[in-house]
Amino acid sequence: MTAETSQTLDRGLRVLKLLADTDHGLTVTELSVRLGVNRTVVYRLLATLEQHALIRRDLGGRARVGLGVLGLGRQVHPLVREAAMPALRSLAEDIGATAHLTLVDGADALAVAVVEPTWTDYHVAYRAGFRHALDRGAAGKAILAARQHPMADPGYTLTHGELEAGACGAAAPLLGVTGVEGSVGVVMLADVVPERVGTRVVEAAREVAEALR
Repeated sequence: MTAETSQTLDRGLRVLKLLADTDHGLTVTELSVRLGVNRTVVYRLLATLEQHALIRRDLGGRARVGLGVLGLGRQVHPLVREAAMPALRSLAEDIGATAHLTLVDGADALAVAVVEPTWTDYHVAYRAGFRHALDRGAAGKAILAARQHPMADPGYTLTHGELEAGACGAAAPLLGVTGVEGSVGVVMLADVVPERVGTRVVEAAREVAEALR
């Protein structure tokens, strides 16, 4: 803590992070131990967070993340999309294929930003809001690869015809971005993805990750 930061706000945010990391909630005593503060402080923090619907307490007294965080979460996609657009535009124009930013949404991969190239005669139609299972398509598989190897750079993932007949996909995960799990990729009509496409996708994913840090 420094003179410019708020200890109370810091503790409140730590409470939210602790609750977000558990499926069964935490008691006042458990939070007191993990935060290293007395129970009275925890009661006050929970009461304040509950007023804003950021936490809720069940009949057993366990605190859990509240529905109020959904309102905050809905604002994340526009911010992430705005930060990613320059890199996506550059990628789409350079490769001549539809570029996209995909984020995890529950058990699905959700395309939150899409940029189509301006100079090609034809390209794959891919729309923001399109969702698919994480284990299908390059975008989702790139995310899963990052999950499986959290301490390493998994590079890029290639797929063919998994989401649309005749379409190839290449995607690379966003790495080192706290609170954001996603990938950057392209989709094109081709029998084989040129080698430089994978390298360029990795570069774009790094650019987006830098913009989000």
